[in-house]
Amino acid sequence: MSEQIQRLIKGSRKIVIKIGSNTLAKSDGTQNTDFMKSFARQCKTLMKQGKQIVVVSSGAQVSGVSMLKEWARKKDMHYRQALCAIGQVELMSQWRKAFAENDLHIGQLLFTKEDFENNLRSLNIRNTLFTLIDEGVVPIINENDSVSFEENSIGDNDNLSALTAILWSADLLILFSDIDGIFSANPKTESDAQFIETVFNVEKFLPSIKIGGTSSFGTGGVASKIAAAQKCSPYGISVIVANGAKENILDNLSNGTERGTVFLAE
Repeated sequence: MSEQIQRLIKGSRKIVIKIGSNTLAKSDGTQNTDFMKSFARQCKTLMKQGKQIVVVSSGAQVSGVSMLKEWARKKDMHYRQALCAIGQVELMSQWRKAFAENDLHIGQLLFTKEDFENNLRSLNIRNTLFTLIDEGVVPIINENDSVSFEENSIGDNDNLSALTAILWSADLLILFSDIDGIFSANPKTESDAQFIETVFNVEKFLPSIKIGGTSSFGTGGVASKIAAAQKCSPYGISVIVANGAKENILDNLSNGTERGTVFLAE
C-alpha cells in the first residue's frame, strides 16, 4: 500500500516515534495497556533490524485518570498538574512492564521548554540519549507536565518529538494520530475529504487544506503535526503521520501494508 513508507523506514537507523494521548486512551479515557504491549513488541522487531528507537509518549493525564477517576472532571491547573504527577508514575510503570516482556529496559526523560533553549542542558540531553541507546535501553520522553506552565511549556508532544528528533539527529519521525494521516479536510465531518499521501513542500501545501481543532484527550491536532514536519524538514528528517489505533501499525508501516502521510525532508 505504501512502498514509500516502507523504503523510508528501511533506510532509517535513528527513529523517533511519538504516541499521542488518543492512541494511549481507550474509549472510556483509561490506559490502553494492550496497545502498549503490542507497541513494545513491534519496537523490538525494529531493533532486531538494527534500528535505534526513541519514544515520545503522551498519556500522563490519561494514566492519572485511570488511577483517580474522581479527578477526571477537575479543571483547576493545580489538580491537572497533580494528576500528571500521579499519572506519569503509572504511565512509566506500564511502559516498563510492556518492554520488559520483550527483554528491554526503558529510561525516562522529562523536559520543559528551557531544556531545549539552554545549550548545556541540550548537550546533556544528547549525551543521555546516546548513552541509553548505546546500551540498548529505550528512552521514553514526555513533557514535565507537573511543573510546566504557559511560559515554559513546549506546547504539545508533536512539537516535543520534533525538537527531540532534531537534537538527536534522527533520520525519521513517526507521529501516531487517531486518523490515517493528513487529509484535505476533517474526514470525520466531511465525506469528500481527500487523503494526502505525500507532501513535498509544507509551505506550498498549507493553503490547500482545512485544519480542524484538537482531539478530545490530546493537545495536538493536524496543525501541530504539520508544524512538527516544518521544523524537521530543514534538518533532513522526514515525517510520517499514521493511525496509531490500527493493529500492528508499526509492523504494517514497515512492510508497506498500511498507509500514512509522508512529509519528505528537503
